[in-house]
Amino acid sequence: MADHSMMKLGRKAIKTDTRTLQLAKYLTPELPPPPPAADWSKGITSWGMMENDTLGDCTIAGCGHAVQVWTANTGSEATVPDSAILAAYEQWDGYDPSDPDTDAGGVELDVLNDWRKNGLDGHQLLAFADPKVSNLTEVQQAINLFGGVYIGLSLPVTAQKQDVWDVVPDDGSGNSQAGSWGGHCVNVCAYDADGFTCVTWGQLKKMTTAFWQAYCDEAHALLSPDWIAAQGAPSGFDLQQLQADLSAIK
Repeated sequence: MADHSMMKLGRKAIKTDTRTLQLAKYLTPELPPPPPAADWSKGITSWGMMENDTLGDCTIAGCGHAVQVWTANTGSEATVPDSAILAAYEQWDGYDPSDPDTDAGGVELDVLNDWRKNGLDGHQLLAFADPKVSNLTEVQQAINLFGGVYIGLSLPVTAQKQDVWDVVPDDGSGNSQAGSWGGHCVNVCAYDADGFTCVTWGQLKKMTTAFWQAYCDEAHALLSPDWIAAQGAPSGFDLQQLQADLSAIK
C-alpha cells in the first residue's frame, strides 16, 4: 500500500482572474470528440521528486513534470534540474531557504503567469486556458490536444495511503472519513475510461473519475510553443483567436 503521509503538498487557495482564457471558447465545432483514452507518459522512466518530498513546491514540480511530458513526446526528454525548480520556488512563490516559514507553497495562477513571463530553465509557456473542471470532455480534450492539464486538488487525508486515489464513502456515523489533508498541484498526463493519471512525488498516480469530481477544483490547459511546433496547431482548436485574445490582455 502506498504511504504518502510524509510527502509535502503546497497548493495555496485558488486565485481567479476575469482575464483568464477559457478553453471552451477555442474548441470549434470541427473538433472531433476526444478519444476514449490518451496517454502522454510513455517512455518516461524517471520523473523525479523535484524537491516536493521536502518542500511544499508542488506548483513548481507540476511545471517541471509538464516539461518532461512535452519534451519526451516531441523529441528528447528533458528534466528540469532541481536547482532550477528551487530557483523558481524562490522567485515565484517567495521561498527563502534561510527561513523555513517561507516554505508555504504557491498559487497556481501566479505560478503560470510567472512561467509565461520568465520561462522555466529555457522552456517557455505560450499561454494557458482553463477547461471547466466539471466538464470531463473539455478536460479530456485538453489532455489529448496539449499533453496534459495542470490541476489543483483539495486532497482528503485518505489520499495519503491509497494506491489509486478514490473516494472513501462516509462510514455511516455521520463523520466523514475523508478529512482534509490540504491543497496539492499535479500535472495530469493521461486519461482512460476509469479516470485520470497524474505525476506526483516522482511517480505516476491514478485517480478515479469519482475522485476527480470530488476533489479537483482547478484545471489549466498549458500551451507549450515547442509542443505546438512539433504537433502542429490542433485541427478544431482556434489557436489564432487565442493568440489574439492573449495579445489583447497584454
